[in-house]
Amino acid sequence: MLRAGVIGLGDMGSGLAKNLIKNGFETSGFDLSEQRLNAFREMGGKAAGSVAEVAQNTNVVYVMVMNGGQAKQVILGEDGLVANMAKGGIVVLTATIKPSEAREIGAGMVGSGIELVDSPVSGGFPGAQGGTLTMMAAATPSVLETARPVMEAVSQTIHVVGDKAGDGQTVKSCLQSLIGSIFSATFEAAALAAKAGVPGEVIYNVFSTSGAGCGVSKTALENIIDRKFEGTGSHIATMHKDLTIALDLAEQLEVPMQTASTAMQIFHAGKSKYPNGDNWVCTRVIEEIIGAELHR
Repeated sequence: MLRAGVIGLGDMGSGLAKNLIKNGFETSGFDLSEQRLNAFREMGGKAAGSVAEVAQNTNVVYVMVMNGGQAKQVILGEDGLVANMAKGGIVVLTATIKPSEAREIGAGMVGSGIELVDSPVSGGFPGAQGGTLTMMAAATPSVLETARPVMEAVSQTIHVVGDKAGDGQTVKSCLQSLIGSIFSATFEAAALAAKAGVPGEVIYNVFSTSGAGCGVSKTALENIIDRKFEGTGSHIATMHKDLTIALDLAEQLEVPMQTASTAMQIFHAGKSKYPNGDNWVCTRVIEEIIGAELHR
């Protein structure tokens, strides 16, 4: 039986842990927050005192941290996973980081006997908590086959998008450029409706049953019209980071990204004004400019 681990027990990582435990995996976890560790214990997990302790007690470990620097430290650091896992162990990198950073991590693991699955995810807080994430997985077929039971425990769909580190992160960058653009367009449409005096529920019902009615726009509109701008599990700093990564990749490849660039500025405004808010708080910035709010 595979023994699983999770490094990073926040909104996303706690969902991974919850579904691993639900599916019968012995699960160890570590987070710098004692509050998160206590919540992990309450759901049946084995809280560890360090990354190294998780590594020593598992053979497949999820890394769900915020950025590439943290991922490198957790995986390649002296007290990290590679230095402490038994040979044949697998690291599943579900954090969204730069493709170049994933490649650096992959290169640093060569010859270690520890394998990497570069597999960022989509589905946000609801997907993580519900075990319905979409995974963009890149690894060799044999490594994916070994890790598959642990990956299936937290996901609804696993796409094999490549066979080397960085492939998964590249696909995620493309996806986030689109999601960020849909979000920002939704925020602007919501503000336009507010100024025009259209009730929020009317906009939600029409948009959600139209060709624009994807999960991204529906979730955004629902939170906007219910005025839920914090604590929904979709912190604005994450999308801001993801758009930064997407635009960095576009800059490297010399690809013009006008729409995603505009979305980035909308998220930058929202993050600057409401640093503790969730994605939809960007709408409040626009509402304050026009003097109107969209309510249900």
